[in-house]
Amino acid sequence: MSNTYKDLQNSHPCFGGHKNNVGRIHLPVSPGCNIACRFCDRVISDVENRPGVTSKVLAPEESIEVLEKALKLCPEITVAGIAGPGDTLATDYALQTFRLIKEKFPDLIKCMSTNGLLLYEKADEVIDVGIDSLTVTVNAVDPQIEAKLNKYIVYHGKRYEGVEAAEILIENQIKGIKKVASAGITVKVNTVLVPGINDDHIETVAQTVKEAGASIYNIIPLIPQHELKDIPAPACAQIDAARTKASKYIDVFRHCQRCRADAVGVPGKSEFGEQIYQKRIAVKETFSHG
Repeated sequence: MSNTYKDLQNSHPCFGGHKNNVGRIHLPVSPGCNIACRFCDRVISDVENRPGVTSKVLAPEESIEVLEKALKLCPEITVAGIAGPGDTLATDYALQTFRLIKEKFPDLIKCMSTNGLLLYEKADEVIDVGIDSLTVTVNAVDPQIEAKLNKYIVYHGKRYEGVEAAEILIENQIKGIKKVASAGITVKVNTVLVPGINDDHIETVAQTVKEAGASIYNIIPLIPQHELKDIPAPACAQIDAARTKASKYIDVFRHCQRCRADAVGVPGKSEFGEQIYQKRIAVKETFSHG
């Protein structure tokens, strides 16, 4: 039986558990991605603390060794998460890793992030492996807006662009959220707030994902880079206004630390990534939200 949303509010840093000094480890086992976000510049990096960044990619078996080491260093860890550096469902490595975690560390909360392109068709596997919390990045539910944020998708071996790509992505995201939420998995939705593109659309996204079954909503400010490098990051007032609008429909998470894909420890209090992953490669280029 998956942990309920109420359970996660006490034991998961991204659901309110940050108040209880609970930690998480992100296992970077998913190398490839199947969508091309216009704000996402993917590279392995040691320099930036942001979603998707990692210093190395692990094999599923390696991740179990890393997890054992991390639990000794930081027994406050309650959550084993996979958030990249690519998409967790674009390859099978994340689900393989979660099967191993389920067997060896049954008490750990299993948390996964995805862009949702393959969520609907892989929902049964996600449910079967016992994922407790699933984060889906939904940046728009209007294909015209999504097309401004995502250059293309690769879906079943074929490349789709523009509005056509956006329609496929959004349909699969919403159907996928409905399917996993109806099975009892707690769903969090992330939206990257991009001024001038989706800032007036946040309320609609929040309402739509809540109706699909999401429990909590996280608005992440754009980090200007890649194709959207000339768009300024949203000001605090813009972020607060978006959160206020979204909160009319869904619980809003306000303590996101924008963790790396290889983060280890208690967010904002301790970080053991250097010890756990040993060598981190100093590369300046960055990667954004998984």
